[in-house]
Amino acid sequence: MAKAASVRKVRYNVAVHFILRDYRPGDFGALWRIDQKCFAAGIAYSQRELGAYIRRRGAFTLVAQGLVPSQSEGDDFNGILGFIVAETGRRGLAHIISIDVVPHGRRLGVGSELLQAVEDRLRSSRFQNVVLETAVDNAAALAFYKRHHYSVVKVIPRYYPNGVDAFLMDKKLLNAEAARRQP
Repeated sequence: MAKAASVRKVRYNVAVHFILRDYRPGDFGALWRIDQKCFAAGIAYSQRELGAYIRRRGAFTLVAQGLVPSQSEGDDFNGILGFIVAETGRRGLAHIISIDVVPHGRRLGVGSELLQAVEDRLRSSRFQNVVLETAVDNAAALAFYKRHHYSVVKVIPRYYPNGVDAFLMDKKLLNAEAARRQP
């Protein structure tokens, strides 16, 4: 599923141009390097883990690719600004496994566009709920998900290999769609 190029105006009159597209096997190295850059040791996935999640039955991965003014020209991510891995499950429940955006691509709408595209795909397939986990000490991620109407369901003790707890968060997809259509 390719999405037409998005142009977003953001602070300081910077424009970011990118497309959302489905994952291709040649993307894997860049996605893994991005994940290593985005998360601390003990939370970032090994190559084996990330590959297994991307290939999981019912999983799909969307990639944001484009050009953005880089603060770190040495980063080689093949123009990939971020990605999201999600999976569909039984009984109308879906799961966001990971969402990663390169540091120089944050606060430019890339993560929001990725999340919205996944939610739209899930809604069109009639999934009612989506869940995700985020580290309890990741204030930026928690604020991001709350802005996108996710709610904390519970704390999962020692969820991450480094012993950090996680918030389990969820969002009702079909109810959110109905609410958006109301005047």
